[in-house]
Amino acid sequence: MTLAEVQDILNQQLLSLENRCLNATELIVLQGILKNQTYQEIADKEGYSLSYFANVVAPELYRRISAVTGKRVTKKNCQAILQSYLTVQTQPITNQNNLEQKNLSVTPQPLFQSNVVKERLDNSYNFTKKSISPGYPSGAVAVNSPFYVQQPFLEQQIIEEITKPGSLVRIKAPQKMGKTSLLLRVLDNCEKSLGYKTISVNLQKADRSILKDIDQLLRWLCINCARQLGIKANLDEYWDEDLGSKMSWTVYFEEYILEEIDAPLVLALDEVNKVFENPQVAEEFFPLLRSCYEEAKRSSLWQKFRLIVVHCTNIYIPLQLEQSPFNIGLPIELQFFHQQQVEQLARQYQLNTQNREEIRQLIKLVGGHPALIHLTIYHLSQEKISIRELLANATTNMGIYSHHLQNLWLTLQSQPELSPAFQKVCKTDEEVLLDQITGYKLNSMGLIIFIGNKAKVSCQLYKEYFQNQWQRIQM
Repeated sequence: MTLAEVQDILNQQLLSLENRCLNATELIVLQGILKNQTYQEIADKEGYSLSYFANVVAPELYRRISAVTGKRVTKKNCQAILQSYLTVQTQPITNQNNLEQKNLSVTPQPLFQSNVVKERLDNSYNFTKKSISPGYPSGAVAVNSPFYVQQPFLEQQIIEEITKPGSLVRIKAPQKMGKTSLLLRVLDNCEKSLGYKTISVNLQKADRSILKDIDQLLRWLCINCARQLGIKANLDEYWDEDLGSKMSWTVYFEEYILEEIDAPLVLALDEVNKVFENPQVAEEFFPLLRSCYEEAKRSSLWQKFRLIVVHCTNIYIPLQLEQSPFNIGLPIELQFFHQQQVEQLARQYQLNTQNREEIRQLIKLVGGHPALIHLTIYHLSQEKISIRELLANATTNMGIYSHHLQNLWLTLQSQPELSPAFQKVCKTDEEVLLDQITGYKLNSMGLIIFIGNKAKVSCQLYKEYFQNQWQRIQM
């Protein structure tokens, strides 16, 4: 019984049951089990922690194998149950694999070519277009979607930190880098594998009037927390004007929210950079978050509270070091996709990845930007455009990036102070020193990256498109 055989069959069944294949860490544990290794041996070999494999990955793996086989699976009986199940299932798969092997070509193919769509390029994502049809990539990638580039090391780091009493995690990256998609998977893991209560609040959903008033913002947060926990808000019972907004918020959590639940609570605040736009509120709000972290050092009640803060740029509101939540906890910063990750996503869409030169060209164009890579691969998978056509039309209104580029252009026009600074960066291949706040805003839009304290255009696509736009204005 090989890992490939087990993986192939489980993935087929899991796609029909849960719409998701085995992920990278589940495969690592499964391989170790098939080799009769202990969790400690698996963890030592792969560089993960024992507790993560034993308490998070393995229970979820056994649950999923149980769903496929219809039998309760543990580490002791896992091999025997899989062997029995495989005996019944193997023959048809083997015949199909033999048939496919006869049709495989050894000649490198273009990144997109229709006759390779049916090839099993990677057993980790063994599905057909008939079983799952990818939707247009927009916004966060759903937890059960197979069209997601796994980041097991980051997920492991965050989960391990969240298991610590009173912990705080900070996730930072420019817009459309996958912050919310990662957050969804972390919260799903916290609920299903750790049994924690989770609350996710996106501050982008708050009205502008709410973000401009600390009292309204804190009341809005409390109501959202109560709603997601399925309890009545009872806000007026705990809100006291004489105590003030921040103390009322603290009392509400101490005497109502945290007392009401019998498990650790993970509060995830997404798009907290929306608060940066209102300095007076930010100077009240962020020290409050810091105080929750500090309170856990002395209070067993606040040790149940775990906080995840997600934002798209560095804070540019002046805060005293001892008041800022942005210099404590575990920092997580998302990066652009590298070539292996682009190849992984292409295989998930059943595209050929043998022609690596075309993949390098694509990465050079969009800089490995996750959203743009995903958009590109989606269009290639729909058989409506070739990689050559895509590269030729990339910066035009006929290209697949036109809507994205036009939105960025409009944003620059609406903030006059940003355009001259970005022009300065685009005019040279060298790194440029920018005003701090301007640099942070351009970085949050994904237009620049920082190399040390200096800025550089994040990808060739942006540089060419915006230079063309500025030239048209001057004509």
